[in-house]
Amino acid sequence: MDNNNQPSHDEGPARSCFFSAVGLFTGDMRLCREWVKRQVLVLQLTDWIFRGVAQVMFVNNPLSGVLITCSLFLQNPWWALNGLLGTLTSTVSAMLLGQNRSDAISAGLHGYNGTLVGMLMAVFSAKESWYWWLLLPNMFMSMLCPVVSSALSSVASKWDLPIFTLPFNILVCLHIAATGADHPFFPEVRRSPALHLKVQWQMKLTSLQFQVYGCDSPWAGGLILLALLLSSPTICFHAMLGSAAGTLSGLALAAPHKDIFSGLWGYNSALSCIAIGGVFYVLTWQTHLLAVICALFCAFMTAATSNLMSMLALPACTWPFCLSTLIFLLISSEIQAICRLPLSVVSYPEENRRYQRQLKALQKAQHCQQSSSQKEAQQREKSGPNVHLVVEMGCSE
Repeated sequence: MDNNNQPSHDEGPARSCFFSAVGLFTGDMRLCREWVKRQVLVLQLTDWIFRGVAQVMFVNNPLSGVLITCSLFLQNPWWALNGLLGTLTSTVSAMLLGQNRSDAISAGLHGYNGTLVGMLMAVFSAKESWYWWLLLPNMFMSMLCPVVSSALSSVASKWDLPIFTLPFNILVCLHIAATGADHPFFPEVRRSPALHLKVQWQMKLTSLQFQVYGCDSPWAGGLILLALLLSSPTICFHAMLGSAAGTLSGLALAAPHKDIFSGLWGYNSALSCIAIGGVFYVLTWQTHLLAVICALFCAFMTAATSNLMSMLALPACTWPFCLSTLIFLLISSEIQAICRLPLSVVSYPEENRRYQRQLKALQKAQHCQQSSSQKEAQQREKSGPNVHLVVEMGCSE
């Protein structure tokens, strides 16, 4: 027999070491988070900020946050600076308010709304880049993110629902409505029903055709796709699938091609598809189909919301994503494959499937243990009278 065809004894350990090394940088980088907890506050805050930047796409990975931040600086340094400032302010405000329930701050859950608030205030500002006075309302609105988040969570927790980007939607619309296009210090881009769609392409998420987070640079878009793929291939796939579903919906509704190609019809659908396709539901073929349906529904919601908000000279932001996804999370079904996870255990899709398998194995073990206990009890009941009879016969003799 040819010994060259035999597997090497070192191949197994080498492969195991390779996958262990890859696991350090993929998923949610849990080992990194545990290591950061023992470090100084500055290093912890840095980790929380980058996780917050990545949480915009439901990614809890600081390395993904670094890649996304680099892509933002590559696209527009002024937008990136405002986004980082918003993340920092929102995170520090949550710390001061004591909002670290279930390690929410360390997971970046109090930072992503600040990221969006800071970036979109810069995007919609009529002033040119490096208008430093804009940092003041940016910090103030970002500081309010944990306040609004906490208030909304108190209501949503009754149904065990996430608040998504509702604080961002509320605060950005509040700022734009309060200042308007004629404000002497913080004027906003003038919007009208005809101009609204041309402005909205600069939103944080588009069709992932190199315009994610408002990026139209192919290099920036490539970095963001790499960031998603690094954390979870499932998230990356559903983001592109949801974007494609939204784009096809735009074509079906005979939307202007310029609006479709700019990504207007993709970014809300991409978020909805990610949320349903493995993040808040365990990924099965049923929930995968449900995610596609939600993405299509979100595209129609986008069209309706954009028309309604344009009458108020306000951007649609991510209202369509929030409304459509919350509706699909409230679905009640007797199909066991459509399993919505409790918020306390929600993670990235691959980890969610692993959690479900462990839970099923535990339930199966408990069921087997209960069945064996019941069988033993029944056997004891059956053998009880016979033993009693033997005892009585022995006494009578």
